[in-house]
Formats: sequence, C-alpha cells, structure tokens
Amino acid sequence: MERVILHSDANFFYAAVECLYHPELRNQPVAVCGDASARHGIVLTKNTLAKNYGVKTGEAIWQAKQKCPSLVCLPPNFPLYMRFSRQLRALYTEYSDRVESFGLDECWLDLTGHSFAEGKRIADEIRGRAREEFGITLSVGVANNKIFAKLGSDMKKPDATTVILPRDVPRMVFPLPVGDLLFVGPSTRRRLSSLGILTIGDLAQCEDRILQKLLGKNGSTLKAYAAGLDRSPVLPASYHTPAKSISNSTTPPHDLETMEDARCLIYLLAESVAARLRSDGFCTRCISISVRDTHLITHSCQASLARATHLTDDIAKTALSLFESRFAAGFPYRSIGIACTQLSSDAEPVQLDFTGDEARRVSMENLEHSIDDLRRRYGHQIVQRGVVLTDSLYADINPAEDFQPFRKGEA
Repeated sequence: MERVILHSDANFFYAAVECLYHPELRNQPVAVCGDASARHGIVLTKNTLAKNYGVKTGEAIWQAKQKCPSLVCLPPNFPLYMRFSRQLRALYTEYSDRVESFGLDECWLDLTGHSFAEGKRIADEIRGRAREEFGITLSVGVANNKIFAKLGSDMKKPDATTVILPRDVPRMVFPLPVGDLLFVGPSTRRRLSSLGILTIGDLAQCEDRILQKLLGKNGSTLKAYAAGLDRSPVLPASYHTPAKSISNSTTPPHDLETMEDARCLIYLLAESVAARLRSDGFCTRCISISVRDTHLITHSCQASLARATHLTDDIAKTALSLFESRFAAGFPYRSIGIACTQLSSDAEPVQLDFTGDEARRVSMENLEHSIDDLRRRYGHQIVQRGVVLTDSLYADINPAEDFQPFRKGEA
C-alpha cells in the first residue's frame, strides 16, 4: 500500500501569531526578534512584508533594519506560541492518530489508506480550518515519505498545498538545489558541492562509495532521502521521544573576559541543567562544554564521570575543569553551553562510594531538591549562589527561562 504523508508548516508562525494580537501591524513589515540589549539580537521569524525587503531569519537586527528601516521588531512570547502549536496539533489529530511534531510550527501526518487525491483534499481542508479557526495559514506537502512531504511544504508559501507523486520526482525534485533537502545543512552542502553534487538528483545518482568516503554512513542515508527511499514512520501522537541529552547555553550581557566571568556563567548553566535532570528523573555520566569566541566560532570538548550525578556542583566542577584545561588561554568568549549525556534513571541502584563522603552527597541532594521546590513556588531568583553575585549583570540571568539548547554542531 502506497503511503500518504502530509507535512504541515505554519507560515511565519511567530510573526503570524503576533499580528493576530496586534492587528494594527498586519500591513507593516514585522519581525519577532531576540533581546538586543541582552546580545540575543537576531531575527527569529518575519512576516511576508519583511521578507519582501530581504529580511532573513537568523540575521542581526541591525542588518534587518538596514534592509527595512520601517521594520517593527517584537519580543518573542513563547507561551502564546506554544498554545497555538497545541491547538494546531489537536486539529491534526482529528484526521490521523499518527502526528509527529517537528518543532512548534511543523508536523507530519500519516494518512496511509487514503489516495493521494484524498490526501490533497484533506490538506486543503486542514489549511482552510487553520485559517478560519486560528487565523494561521499553512503550507502543506503531500508525498509518500516524510522527506519529500517536508520538501513539498517548502515549495509554495504561503497558504498552499503541493503534491509530489512518485512519478513526478524526476521533474519536481531532482532539479532542486541539494541544500533544499532536509538534513543537508550548510557544511554538508559545501562538501557535496566540492564534488560537483549541486542538485538533489546529483545526490540520488552519486555512487555510494564516494558518498561514504565524503560523509561516512550519513552519505548513504542522504542518498536514500534524495532518491525518495525514506521509510521512517510518522510517530503516534501520544509518543514522547526519550531524552538523550539535557543542555543549555546562553550569551551573557558582556563578553567573558576572565575566569571569574566563566565561573559565574558555568555555575548558572550547571544549575539549570542539573535542575532539569532532577525534574525529569535522570542522572548523567558525561559532561560536554561548548564555547563560542568573538568570531562566532564554536569549540567543544567532553569528559566522562566516574559516577552518574544530577548535582550542580559535580556538573559545574567538571565543566570548569574542562574550560580551564582547554579554553582558559583563549579569552574573550561570547557564550558558553553545557550538555549532559549518557543519561540514566535516577531510580537505578548505585554502587556506594566507601572511599568518599556518601553522607555529604545525600545531604547535597536533599538541599538541591529543597532549592528546586523554593524556585518552583517563588521564582528562580529566590535562591542564588554567591559565585554569581560577583557581577550584578550575571545575577539577573535566569537560564531556566533564557533557555537555548546547546548544539554540538552538524553531524
């Protein structure tokens, strides 16, 4: 039976939601941006009018305003976007019990059992309902696999349905730039370009041995995607992906110039990831640290722990040790990130350390659980470590709210 997969993408999602609540801005170029005063001043999304001026997602606010002096910049309201995201997802589940999210504004739906014509009709119906019920427009791709459905939703924006039938792949898909394919990021695109692989068709027809030499096992996977051979399932709406890592990174109000700056930020981030580990019932056996220099180049390293932990002090001391050994000579830095991997349940039995201070460890766990309770009731700033009070600007940072996932780079 031929699969019928939809990919729905909410157009200019953050900006569209903001314009619903600010109707006076609907005919103006609008961008939702980070906080420039906190040095997070980039464009997160923009509306069609801003796009027509050449404003791009990810560029600095000052760059966007050079292109569009009348650009209206709004701060993000993530709780509001989450509410609309949940409403859209509830709409999708009226048509399928297999609905897999891909970020706040994108979802796959599995309509296998329907024809492609019926899939297009349902896609058009979903678009109409989203427009009428939520004031949000969608672009929807219809194909026999997730990769091409995503490609279809990107082809026509805004408010359109694109069907990619298997027989139309050579005509519609193969001539497209290879960078349009999901999971082909800028680095992979440059490496493929060095071999003259410029289109999706070039990638689909390239020899496996060449791709494996260039990209390792990912080469064969990307070739299968380009050829339309993706068979990955759309996960059930009730499925929750188990966490493989817990991380956070942030850009402080000023560049990190000294070890004291680094120590403040590392403890703030360690508190954030440790609290999330405890909240989700995990311990970690591996700590990664990432630093970004003032040229926006990222460097990272990691260390394994002798014993799984979810204590702030254990995570912070390991991260500080990594920083001092690898990065202390390279100041200044723009940002730092900490990631905890090799996760295990905190309910698993552990071997007691008879050479260490087990009583102190238990006492620290009780203390941190108490701090978690206080912060849930009264806010993050109700309890602060002395190390972060050495700089008032750091003391104002709340990494639990200013959450930026730590990324180790493109695979």
